[in-house]
Amino acid sequence: MRPLEVEVMEGNGFTVTRLEVGMMENNCYLIRCHDTGEGIIVDPADEQEKILQALKGIEAKYILLTHSHWDHIGALAGVKKATGARVGIHRLDAARVKEWVDFYLEDGDEISFGIHRARIIHTPGHSPGGVCILIGKYLLSGDTIFPGGPGNTSIPGSDFSLILRSISEKIFALPAETIICPGHGRTATVGEEMGTAPYRNI
Repeated sequence: MRPLEVEVMEGNGFTVTRLEVGMMENNCYLIRCHDTGEGIIVDPADEQEKILQALKGIEAKYILLTHSHWDHIGALAGVKKATGARVGIHRLDAARVKEWVDFYLEDGDEISFGIHRARIIHTPGHSPGGVCILIGKYLLSGDTIFPGGPGNTSIPGSDFSLILRSISEKIFALPAETIICPGHGRTATVGEEMGTAPYRNI
């Protein structure tokens, strides 16, 4: 069994933990409020037992999905059952996971956990209902943006011009020091991505 890769990032009163899981090397994120222990799971992609083990010390209040592609939801049913957390996704991506969904995410929504709030940013392009989740200086971007370029738009339901608009109008409007935490791979900052080759003409 491949060892669990874990990266812990500290925010102002909360922790973001990145777990790399599954054959597609997806990132599942666990966010924990220091004061209350309440938290959020983002994209339980695979390897349910690894996710549940890493959740020790976190009272999972919500499971938030950046989108519903198969490689981001593999452990959804098991993690929901084990934690009782409520599942949220944008309605345009909900059909594939509708039996587990408790509520819909909309652009601008704020999701409370402990004394903190996570803001939902609708960023269609990789999928119609793709969202990013902003918590403090951390942007959990799903497959909208990666270090070096936008997410894949060669698949059904994706749109290259739309993903570029989402990135330029919503992600590049954030402070340059915002840390992009993608659905696969390591982090970058908004400042590092702005003006790079894929975005010079937008």
